[in-house]
Amino acid sequence: MPVVRAELPATLYTAEQTRALDRTAIEQYGLPGFKLMQRAGHAAFATLQKRWSGAKSVTVLCGAGNNGGDGFVVAGLAHQHGLRVQMLCIGDEPFEQRLRGEALDAWRWCRGLGVDAEYYRADSELRGEVLVDAMLGTGLSGPVHGLYERAIQQCNRSVQPVLAVDIPSGICSDTGQVLGVAVRADLTITFIGLKQGLFTHQAVDYTGEVEFDSLLVPEAVYEEVPVSAFRTQAEDLAAALGPRPRSSHKGGFGHVLVIGGDRGYGGAAIMAAQAALRAGAGLVSLATRREHLTAALARQPELMVNGVESGQDLEPLLERPDLLIVGPGLGRRAWGDQLLQQALESGKPMVMDADGLNLLAEKSWLQGARRDNWILTPHPGEAARLLDEDVATINRDRFESVQRLQAQCGGVAVLKGAGSLSSDGDALHLCSAGNPGMACGGMGDVLSGIVGGLWAQGLKPVDAARLGVFVHASAADRCAHRRGERGLMPTDLLGIIPAVINGWDETAKDR
Repeated sequence: MPVVRAELPATLYTAEQTRALDRTAIEQYGLPGFKLMQRAGHAAFATLQKRWSGAKSVTVLCGAGNNGGDGFVVAGLAHQHGLRVQMLCIGDEPFEQRLRGEALDAWRWCRGLGVDAEYYRADSELRGEVLVDAMLGTGLSGPVHGLYERAIQQCNRSVQPVLAVDIPSGICSDTGQVLGVAVRADLTITFIGLKQGLFTHQAVDYTGEVEFDSLLVPEAVYEEVPVSAFRTQAEDLAAALGPRPRSSHKGGFGHVLVIGGDRGYGGAAIMAAQAALRAGAGLVSLATRREHLTAALARQPELMVNGVESGQDLEPLLERPDLLIVGPGLGRRAWGDQLLQQALESGKPMVMDADGLNLLAEKSWLQGARRDNWILTPHPGEAARLLDEDVATINRDRFESVQRLQAQCGGVAVLKGAGSLSSDGDALHLCSAGNPGMACGGMGDVLSGIVGGLWAQGLKPVDAARLGVFVHASAADRCAHRRGERGLMPTDLLGIIPAVINGWDETAKDR
């Protein structure tokens, strides 16, 4: 995942919404388009100077659109500051005839400073110590080809660091999909509105660190254009939970029942139950196979553990809990089938995960099921089964997929993965925290427990889902910071979850 700085705003936009912000700033608030382009170039060059302060030369690869115009400004500023500038233009001669509007103004300004322009060829050498990608921007709609493809491939083969201007060329700014080939940047600086595609799907392997500059666009501009999605942040967690009353007791923070753990899968249900406790639920029960009772109590004696061998055994246990977590280690055999049926007939709110979702997709008596009081937490494979599609289709536009999933199933839908998304049919939320160490069996079980534990404490379902995803990812990031990503295990998160939820700074020495 990209390293996301604290100053990044919470709001995310599509490419069209960002263009609307740009138009609004120009047409309604009198900001000249070339002035905005100059600000973008200044912001990009300032970032370059800060990150690579010792660089004496730069190669700026420029396309013929407004992204290229930003690049012309960067090239001109670098020239003014005494750097050796190689400005490579992607396209046919004469390049100037392909430019329009502000990009043409930036070209003339840059050339007026004495910056030489070269035309990119297959045998071009990238001579700068830092490469600046200003080739394609957000307007790309189809696969990259021709000289652009060659230039991107050469950038990726080079040893020099790469600064991407607004978005790495070749990335779809709406979906995060690589359109054939894309620049692998070390740092991306984006402008005016955060592009939603930067934080999910394949884009997270291409952006590097992400920085943002509003280009001093007035706050009123943002009131004129709708937001596509929201990034969940630590401030949201603090606002949703707040301090507990001093008179609190266990009955005030909900009773969660975890249902799962068929033979061979007992650990999944145990981890989910542990995570619900760590997330702050007042009471947590576990309904699992009898052979798992000793392991569960040895692992977490605070749990109320019950052995169940059939749906009939489960029925009396469904009276007390406020909500259910169904699916971790549930299996797809008759035992899991019976337990799921009883859980659904109870009408209780539930978090549905793992094999609960698989049964939901497979069983004829469940197909078409829709409820308002559940949270579904599929990964792309489970989402594909629920929507009767393939995983590639789900990932091609994750924003659209999670909304279709919610529309079909109701409640709140979470689509896990890089840049996990959640939707309640009204708002979209994205989590930009997390790391590749989370690619380990059992992580989803811990997530379902956190979501259930938060929901039990009185949060709205959409908040329990999006904040649960954030807590889960943030705990994993803290673990990775201590020990690295490789070898990270789901149980490593359990002791970190309370620190994240309580906003505890583990590095602070004075309390």
